[in-house]
Amino acid sequence: MGTTVERQERQPASTEVTEVAPDILRMQLPISLPGLGHVNTYALCDDRGVAVVDPGLPGKASWDALSDRLRQAGYGVKDVHTVIVTHSHPDHFGGAGILRHRVGAEVVTHRAFRTWLDPEEGDDAGPDEISDDDVEHAVADQRSTSPWQKEMPWRSGQFRPPMRRRLGYRLGRTLGRRWMRAPEPSRRVDDGNILTFAGREWQAVHTPGHTEDHLCLFSADDGVVLTGDHVLPTITPHISGLHAGHDPLDEFFTSLDRMAELQGATLALPAHGHPFEDLTGRCNAIRDHHHERLETLREAARSLGEASVVELSKHLFKQRSWGPMAESETYAHLEHLRRAGEMVSRRVDEDLHFQLVEPA
Repeated sequence: MGTTVERQERQPASTEVTEVAPDILRMQLPISLPGLGHVNTYALCDDRGVAVVDPGLPGKASWDALSDRLRQAGYGVKDVHTVIVTHSHPDHFGGAGILRHRVGAEVVTHRAFRTWLDPEEGDDAGPDEISDDDVEHAVADQRSTSPWQKEMPWRSGQFRPPMRRRLGYRLGRTLGRRWMRAPEPSRRVDDGNILTFAGREWQAVHTPGHTEDHLCLFSADDGVVLTGDHVLPTITPHISGLHAGHDPLDEFFTSLDRMAELQGATLALPAHGHPFEDLTGRCNAIRDHHHERLETLREAARSLGEASVVELSKHLFKQRSWGPMAESETYAHLEHLRRAGEMVSRRVDEDLHFQLVEPA
């Protein structure tokens, strides 16, 4: 029997605060999402106080954990002068709105950042939904007036994450704005902008693919890279197919190449799992993983002939992961092949079918 590889990202949050680089502290906050046991919040310390990166989910439990970790490090919540949010998923932006409201912290995001919490923001990004094993870190990236109203381009109906997650977020909103405040960015940055925290200059690196607004930060001073969800040590981020009309997998590949080519990168600080050193190697491994999935779809299409996204998703994912999330990522991969001229698609009733284009 084969051995099961332990997924670092599933490990429960430790209460320990560790210095992973000079003036950079790793603080793990608990999250209750299938497949994930913690989110890494990094404190970038300077003479002004601290900037925190990805301050966990909304809610009292996460807030209390963040307060406790800061106390261990000799700081209070009032010392947080800046919040940096890598992307628009709740386990990353959840505490940002509260920190801005309570202590006046500046909130820094990429220019494209949007969330579903504030309808005035326009386009909305939906809440985290994690499936297992092959999907691993699956987050529904939706663009609609609510997180449950995105039409699926591959079949009729609206994308609907599991009832337990929908009810949880509805309850959170019903309980009021105390723990569910929108992040309301006070500074939106573009690719290449320079930020100064923890005695370093950080280059903003826009890395779309997992979400349109994903932001990484690179310090050329000492090679530290804050990778968010874009590059994780033992799982891969979900690539959503909910946006018809573009190629998120191609965007992801391009972003991976940019990260792999960062000159002088020595330490990657991911949003889940442990810090690691070989950023280029990990980027290449993730790329290989997706190329393997593309080949799996080619083989399935050769076997099935013309088939629906739902049918093809069952060849790409294990049965326990079947459903809208698996279909979403399958569709993203099929669209990548279609745009490359390897597949054709057509509507059959209300389902989108794909067929492999065999060489002449």
